[in-house]
Amino acid sequence: MTAILTITLNPTVDLSTSTEGILPERKLRCTRPQTDPGGGGLNVSRAITALGGNSTAFVALGGPTGDKVMRLLAEAGIGVYPFPAPGETRMSLTATDTATGEQYRFVMPGPDWGERDVSKALSRIARAAPEGGIVVLSGSQPPGVPVDFPARLAAKIARTKARLFLDTSGKALHYLLRAKSPPADLLRMDELEAEELAGHPLPTRTDSADFAQDLVGRGLAHAVIVARGSEGNVLATREGRWFAKAAKVKVVSKVGAGDSFVAAFTLALARDKPLPEALRHGAAGASAAVTSPATDLCSARDVKKLLSQCPVSKI
Repeated sequence: MTAILTITLNPTVDLSTSTEGILPERKLRCTRPQTDPGGGGLNVSRAITALGGNSTAFVALGGPTGDKVMRLLAEAGIGVYPFPAPGETRMSLTATDTATGEQYRFVMPGPDWGERDVSKALSRIARAAPEGGIVVLSGSQPPGVPVDFPARLAAKIARTKARLFLDTSGKALHYLLRAKSPPADLLRMDELEAEELAGHPLPTRTDSADFAQDLVGRGLAHAVIVARGSEGNVLATREGRWFAKAAKVKVVSKVGAGDSFVAAFTLALARDKPLPEALRHGAAGASAAVTSPATDLCSARDVKKLLSQCPVSKI
């Protein structure tokens, strides 16, 4: 199997709990919290492990919370390439109101980075990147990391011939439109991010495919994926456009659906599946993730069960 390196600059200890009725100025008696290592890249590595694959997680860690993340990753059997973060690793909280089913997510910012920290991280990642492998950059960037980080990363690992998969958003995503860096192999975004980048609504899957293929033509990536929520996922390259339908399932929690998609998609490609088949695996991974509670991700059993419900068609 092709080697996979995930990158998480802004990891977290995810706490998830529930209570009956979330109201202001009251002591809310909560269930015992579930604790997981979190952050986009770590979630991708966790899901890859759950699906029977292997990856190495490059992760910036600091302080006692960072030590907690290391212990949780070791318990999960995930290989780690640690990098010293410039401050304490953050914590995040997911609280579910059992009376309404509504979920509240409190996400902290993480430590402040300086240019020296960024340069060191890029150099370390370049050394850790597997020759001819896959490098996945996913999740938010901590304060101080510049918007050109994905572009600089693409240039830094170009010599390794590793494929770069980007799952980014906000200013970093917009910067890619004007970057002069080598194109990523894959760029993924959700429906809202795509519409913000396009500057107009994308009401149909054909609109999403047109936009994704336009980004490919402009040199942002060799392949672009736009996730359309409960409808499914669109993938476009220069050669073609495909749509993978999302399975019809009962949604328990949307936390980690995107990371589960990236994990299942990446693992399928690492196992030499063609792009349309990898897209189907990604759709099944996301569909499986939303059936699990709190910060749980997809499972191999559920992905296998849902694959037949995620057909792929050309657009």
